[in-house]
Parts: sequence; C-alpha cells; structure tokens
Amino acid sequence: MAFSSSFSPSRSVSSNASAAHIISKHESFLSPRHFFLSSNFSSAGSFLHRSYISRISYASNRRRRDSNHSRVFASVADVSLDKSIEKIQLPKGDKWSVHKFGGTCVGTSERIQNVADVIVSDDSERKLIVVSAMSKVTDMMYNLIYKAQSRDESYISALDDVLEKHRQTAHELLDGDDLASFLSKLHHDINNLKALLRAIYIAGHATESFSDFVVGHGELWSAHMLSSVVRKLGVDCNWMDTREVIIVNLTSANQVDPDFSESEKRLEEWYSKNPSKTIIATGFIASTPQNIPTTLKRDGSDFSAAIMGALLRARRVTIWTDVDGVYSADPRKVSEAVILSSLSYQEAWEMSYFGANVLHPRTIIPVMRYDIPIIIRNIFNLSAPGTMICRPPANENGDGQMLESVVKGFATIDNLALVNVEGTGMAGVPGTASAIFGAVKDVGANVIMISQASSEHSVCFAVPEKEVNAVAEALQSRFREALGAGRLSQVEVIPNCSILAAVGQKMASTPGVSASLFNALAKANINVRAIAQGCSEYNVTVVLKREDCIRALRAVHSRFYLSKTTIAMGIIGPGLIGGTLLDQLRDQAAVLKEEFNIDLRVMGIAGSRTMVLNELGMDLSRWRELLSERGEVADLEKFAQHVHGNHFIPNTVLVDCTADTEIASKYYDWLRKGIHVITPNKKANSGPLDQYLKLRALQRQSYTHYFYEATVGAGLPIVSTLRGLLETGDKILRIEGIFSGTLSYIFNNFIGKRAFSEVVAEAKQAGYTEPDPRDDLSGTDVGRKIIILARESGLKLELSDIPVQSLVPEPLRICSSVEEFMKQLPKFDQDMTKKQQDAEAAGEVLRYVGVVDAVNGRGTVELRTYKKDHPFAQLSGSDNIIAFTTTRYKEQPLIVRGPGAGAQVTAGGIFSDILRLASSKVEELSESEGGSCQAYNKFLPSKPQSIDIRRFPEIPCSGSV
Repeated sequence: MAFSSSFSPSRSVSSNASAAHIISKHESFLSPRHFFLSSNFSSAGSFLHRSYISRISYASNRRRRDSNHSRVFASVADVSLDKSIEKIQLPKGDKWSVHKFGGTCVGTSERIQNVADVIVSDDSERKLIVVSAMSKVTDMMYNLIYKAQSRDESYISALDDVLEKHRQTAHELLDGDDLASFLSKLHHDINNLKALLRAIYIAGHATESFSDFVVGHGELWSAHMLSSVVRKLGVDCNWMDTREVIIVNLTSANQVDPDFSESEKRLEEWYSKNPSKTIIATGFIASTPQNIPTTLKRDGSDFSAAIMGALLRARRVTIWTDVDGVYSADPRKVSEAVILSSLSYQEAWEMSYFGANVLHPRTIIPVMRYDIPIIIRNIFNLSAPGTMICRPPANENGDGQMLESVVKGFATIDNLALVNVEGTGMAGVPGTASAIFGAVKDVGANVIMISQASSEHSVCFAVPEKEVNAVAEALQSRFREALGAGRLSQVEVIPNCSILAAVGQKMASTPGVSASLFNALAKANINVRAIAQGCSEYNVTVVLKREDCIRALRAVHSRFYLSKTTIAMGIIGPGLIGGTLLDQLRDQAAVLKEEFNIDLRVMGIAGSRTMVLNELGMDLSRWRELLSERGEVADLEKFAQHVHGNHFIPNTVLVDCTADTEIASKYYDWLRKGIHVITPNKKANSGPLDQYLKLRALQRQSYTHYFYEATVGAGLPIVSTLRGLLETGDKILRIEGIFSGTLSYIFNNFIGKRAFSEVVAEAKQAGYTEPDPRDDLSGTDVGRKIIILARESGLKLELSDIPVQSLVPEPLRICSSVEEFMKQLPKFDQDMTKKQQDAEAAGEVLRYVGVVDAVNGRGTVELRTYKKDHPFAQLSGSDNIIAFTTTRYKEQPLIVRGPGAGAQVTAGGIFSDILRLASSKVEELSESEGGSCQAYNKFLPSKPQSIDIRRFPEIPCSGSV
C-alpha cells in the first residue's frame, strides 16, 4: 500500500477512490497507535509519523538553545535516553504556584500580553502556567474534523482561517527569531494537519484518538506564543507539551483517569532535561500509557492545572477566567447574587454538579488530596480577590454572616423530566429499584436525582428531557407484566421540570435550613414536585415546574439573605392617596434599602386611562413626568403580568389606591396567582358576603398576603388590633367608634351658633370631604367600615343588613351637581341646629358613630349624643376613636385614637402594610441584621395618639393603643 505524501485536494477521483478503498480495508490506519508507533507505515502514515517526530525534535532543539544544557530528547515513540546524562532533581512543594489561563484570557494578542504581565508580576519562586487554546480555536478544530469526515472540502478554507488567526496574532506579539521560529512550526503543523484531514476526508471517518490529536494543536500554539512573549519580558522559561508528561487511562464514561505515578516519573524526566523556574504548559492534552495523544475531555485545561499542581505539591492553583469568582447564584437569573469569598471542596463540586459555573468535581480531586487551595480570579479585574476553594479550618465559625456560612449558594438544572414509577406491588419486593435503574442504564440515560417514599410505594427520578422517551419505553417494556397484573399502577412522565439545589457544608446538622427553604418557596406560591437530600446534608434538592425555576431561585436566594429583601410593586390609582404614597416611597426607599435591606421597586403605575411600566424599578423622583411622557393605554391584565411575571422577583404586590369596585373584583385572581394585595379600597371586604368569604378562604389557604388596614382607620391600627385580640383568644362583645375623619371634623366644629352648612363648606374647602360631600354625609363609607369590622369579628352580615342614618336631606339627594347641593344645604340647617341645641342643653355633644354589636349579631350607623366627659367628646380636628369591648376588656374598653382622614395618614397606613409585607418575608432574620420589624416600627407614618388612663361614665377607659 503506497500513498502520496502530499494528499493534495486536486488528486484525481480514481486516486481518491483507491485511497478510500484501501483505508476502509485497513481501518487500523486511522488509529493513532499505528500512526505514531507502528514501524510498518504506508507512505501517508510514515509522513505523519515523521512529522510528529520532527515536531518533537524541533521543540527539543529550541529548548536546547534556550537552556544551554546538553540534553537528549525522546519523542513519544520509544527512543532510548542517554543514561550518561545526570538527572536534575525536580524540587516540589510550596515554592511552586500554578496558574491556568482559559481561552478567553488568551483570546487576542492584547490578552496574551496581559497574561504575560500577570505571570511576570507573580513573585513566586517557581511558576507553572497552564494555557488553553485561543478563544474559539478548539471549536474551530472540531469543526475541521466534522467537515472532513462529512466530505465537505470547505475544511481546507477553515484550516486556512485557523492558520491566519495564529499567524496574525504572532505578528502582533513577536518579532525576529521568535516570530520566524513560531511561523515555521505553525506552517509545519498546518501542512501535517492538511494531510491528516485529507485522509479523514477520504475515509469519511475519524477515530476519537485522531480527533484528540487534531484539536490539541490549539494548546501547542498558544503555549509556544506565550512562552516567547514571557521571554521577551526578561523571564527565562521553557514550554511543555504535556503529552510528554500527563499520562491518563481512558474510561468507558467519556472520561479519563490520571496515572499519577507514571505522570510523576515523566515529569521528573522532563524537568531533568528542561530545568526552569517558569514553565508554560499546554492544557487539555495528554497521552495514554501507549503514548497515544488524547485529551482530558470536559474542563480539560482546569484538570491539567489541578494535575500539575498535585504533581508539584504546589502551594496554590489559580484559575484565571473572565468572572470575579463563584457567585451565590447565576447572576443572569439573580441580579443580587454575590461573589463568595470561599468554598469548601465539597461545596464546590456540589454546586458544579448542579450546573453552577464552578470547577468540575474531577478537577478538585487531585488538589484536594494534598489540601492545595484553588483560587478562581478574573484576568480582567485584578483588584477582585476571587473565590478560594479549600478545606475549611476545623474551628471555622464563618465570617460573621451566619446565614451565608450555612447556605453558600444555589444552582439549577433545566430541561429535565420527572419519571414516577409507582404501585402497591413495589413495597417489600427486593430488586425493584435495581430493575428500574437497570432499565435506565440499558438506554444510557443519565439519572440526575432520585427520590423514594419510605412506604416503597413509588420511586421517582429526574433525567434529561431529551432522554425521557427512551427511559419511559424501556420501563414500560421491562414492567409490562407487572403493569398488566396491577402490581405497578403506572410509569408516569412529568415533563418541563427543573432542579433547584441549595448547597452549603454547614447545612449539615444545622436545624431549620430545610424549613426556611420550603417556607420561601411556599410564600412565593411555588409547588415542589420532588425532594432529595443526601445523608451528608451538603445539599437539599427540589424538582419544580420549569416556569417556576427562576422565581424559586430568587425567592430562596432572598430568603437566605444573600440578597436584599426585594418586593416588586405595582401602584394602581396615582391620585391624591396613591400619589402621596409614591412620594413617601421616594423619600424613604434609600433609607429602607441601606439600613434595613428592604428593596422596594415600583415596576409600574396605572391610572384610569394610562399606565407606565419599567423593567428594573421606576425613578420615583420623576414618576409624574414618566407617567405623562411615556404612558401607554391602561391595561390591568398586562399591568399585573408585568409586575408579577417578567422580573422574577419572588415577592410581588399590587397596591390598589382607588375606590373602584371593578378593580376590587380582581383581588381573588391576583391572590390566586401569588400576587400580594394591599389596599385602602373598601369595596372587596364590604361587597357581597360570598365573595368576601371566598377571598378570605383563599388568603388562609395560600401564602399570599392581603392587607387592608387602611380600609377602616386610614393609618390607625384598627384591623390589626382586632385580629390581635381574636388571635389571642379574646372575644369581641362590641366595637363602637367614630370612623369618619370628615364627620369627626364636622361635628367637632359644629358648636355654638355655627350653621351646619357652614361647617360642611369649611370641611370641603380644607379638603376633608370627598369632592361631593354627600358621599361623606350619606354615611355609606362608615357603613362599609362597620361591615368590614363585623365580618372580621365573625358576623356574616351583608351591607344591606346595616341600617345607616344619612345626614343628606331627602330633597337634596337628587341634586344634579355638587354646586347645587352646597347652595341648597343652608335651607335645611334648622333641623341639625335643633339637634345640636338639644344636645348642648343636656350637657352632651353630637357624634356620628358606627357600632358592631357582636353579642346580638348586628350593626348600626347613626348620629348619637354623648356626655362631654365621654372619650368620644374629647376629640379634635379629624381624629377617629374606636372602643373595643371584649371579654378581656369588658369593664374598661380598649381605645384606639388618632388621625383618621387625610392623604398623608391614609398613604401612611398603606406604607405600613407594605412594610408589614416586607417584615413577613424576613421575619426569621436576626434582629441584629436589621429585620423589617424595626423598619416597620420606625416608619409607621401615623402612630395613634395615646390618651390618659382615666375612668369615664358609660365607657371607662383602661388603656389606649
């Protein structure tokens, strides 16, 4: 068999056919074992054999010139060493530091120069630098093989692109003899590759060993260029082809196992002939014990650095990349993710397994054996200290951030399916699990996670979605008889799943970690489909719906305080109250974020006609301008979806600052979707009883919050006080109070000889009334407040069950305009004047009150008289006052008193509910870390005024809130 050594693409068709016939007849030609070791090569094989030996000889001559030592070099083929040469002993230990630079670090000539500067600046006594191929070159080399074996002649131009990329880089970096020698070697290698790729083109096939040989050239070229640049900077160094040193055994799992004993011997031999304090070594490539070139497969250059670090017993291995270190979560999914200062070896490989951008576990194993730390640093940000992966000290107590030391980070795996095999016939039957996973193994599927109930009734496991159909078919076939007989009920496939894992070495034996994790998921309204935890307790793994994965990641990340407590908010109704709330948020947001780690982001503002949306959170200093200039047509469905669905912030809330019935009707759907609701709008809680009960039932069943403190007393804690009494076992007997700030102001000022219409006009002018004062005087607003408190007390009443005394004269209820009403109102002053005078004569005052009579199950709203020493007679301005008579406070009712009207106090009440929501999200945080309860107490905008503890006729007062 004779082949021309040129392998020119212009060869005739007959020659190609002849070559293809001979190659297919003797397939062993495409084995690098024969390529490099056999003494019976045909001319093509001999050509490549000679090329490989000449490359080694070239490198040997180069090193001989650089070191001025007389040495004898061996190629990968068996060449006897001159044993007369005395070997130089390889020093090992802390004097060595190992650096690895990835493809992005050496992607351009400028970056290669930066790498050389980093190498020179390292003051370690001895340095070994592992370098990858230039960015994208490995992919280009694999593409050459793909094109050649696909008989696509464009592999020739693709190889020219590889040549040009390295030729141009060399011209930018090198000059003189260095440039000439590199270009000579580059062209020499390219010619060899052309011949080899032509052979692959003819055969239409390339073995894995041939592919490994081809793709390894990228590392050879980058190492050669880098060593020349380092020498230009005045540092004497040699470059190492690690195929001469690192020996690995191929495994059946597309991985390799290093032979450390043999590699150590070869390293010592190499060093005895190439002594140097700085060595530039190729990453990714190695050889088999038979001296066949191969690669280290996935993350090969990192693996090379770890192996060399272990062989040298180096004091550290630094992996240089393009990120500042290992993040607590994927920063593309969690913008608040932080750089971790340190990880244990176990934490690093747990996070790596679950897809985090951390070193592969096999990279960690060689250095772990000798407790050599790995540092991950950013070549583009030398000021960043990076992340250290090491064995933590036995007495480590963390860095002062307790929660960070317990859970280090979170990782996810997407595009999975869950397979559930269940049936009563599985319980107590030995070998069932073995049969299940034996069937999975037979189809070559990778099992990511396994979970089994202790009842042995079911086994579920996660596999990549692309493999699930084959797994399901294999299980159906394997258990056809058991399924038919009913011993197994089903083999169920649940598609569209993702895995979320929480990782931390100190999770082990730390109570409450799982509870906090699942609590965070539940409050984000996320369902968990399967759970797994190893006995090491280093990770807790859950399976979720794919669409919930990012939101779940953000929820648990926020819960463990690796990010600030973030709440996405949508404000509906930017009128007087809503606008005041937005201004309060603007003024306090920075303080809340800095001092209390509460990040309130307004994602959108919706008015009756227009709305404005923002992806990251609005600039509240310009919210009015943004609404005016960038507003689009209001669409509440789109608005809710934007706030809840597009930002993956785990906690989202819609704040309804309107009095709109239609908007209130949407609360149920929002809560069901996991959106919290905060509102001063009374329409939902005072509307039809069945809808109210449905809303409250949903609130109790879910982890979404529905806060409506401002529906009854503006900024006063009336609803929360009532709930507190009930939750502590007290029983409500009676609630009586002045609930309208407007009517409180009117009757506090309706004294002496003043006319009722005059006081109403004054209240309207001062902004205490609604635009139409009849809305206040009708008593409907107070009636709604009474029905809300009655329902909170357990009474099942409709609004129509509450008799409400209207203060609007009957003839004026149909006035066509507010102006007409105000003009006609003085005509009816006489009736109200008589009531006021009668009260005055009896030593009493008029007060418009609402009453919940819980004992008799009824409520009323009416104008009443009270003695002047009664608490209700002591009010001023627009204050509200509410008295709770309970089993516990029967003799001396509990009094709540304070401002009950005005945009500031109402907005303040809404703000208090927002902070209460934030507090519920971090309620288990240490108080020393600034929990939200502190923020809630500090920023409660309208604290009720206390009154003296004194005894009054009819309603003695024992205390106030």
